[in-house]
Amino acid sequence: MSPVRLLRGIVLKVLYPLLMIFGAFLKGKREALQRLVIGLNNRLVRQEGARTQKILLLLPHCLQIDECAIRLTHNIYNCERCGRCEIKDLIGIAEENKLDLFVATGGTIARKVVMEARPEAIVAVACERDLSSGLVDTYPIPIIGITNERPFGPCLNTRVDLGRVKEAISFFSRR
Repeated sequence: MSPVRLLRGIVLKVLYPLLMIFGAFLKGKREALQRLVIGLNNRLVRQEGARTQKILLLLPHCLQIDECAIRLTHNIYNCERCGRCEIKDLIGIAEENKLDLFVATGGTIARKVVMEARPEAIVAVACERDLSSGLVDTYPIPIIGITNERPFGPCLNTRVDLGRVKEAISFFSRR
């Protein structure tokens, strides 16, 4: 095991739980501490330098616009690609890069998807809480985590920076 991967394990399995205990006493700081852990993880994954074509793009269901009549939680490719949310663009990115692509409704489904897909690397989009706990649960798989933007609050019509998604995929695949 590389020293960087070991350090990432310490960050995720030791530092993260300690920060969450600490965060329980600091009102409103928990999300900032989770962002810190996600950022540390991303930097360490980049230092590890994992390269692969077997990448999983894992998305939260809240990227889908709430007014959409089609539920994508069972099959993202049911999307009509109307362009009202970013799902159409994310499907295009996945197809262009020949990636596995899944939408998860929560941590349990996300872990199941990871176990079934058996990726060598993951680009994951989620809120700080789901993303940080997912990093811990799937260690040692290298994951670049991208927090979603929540202009309407949590779990409703969220967005993601498509440039960051493309860059993370490019990092793993060297494109």
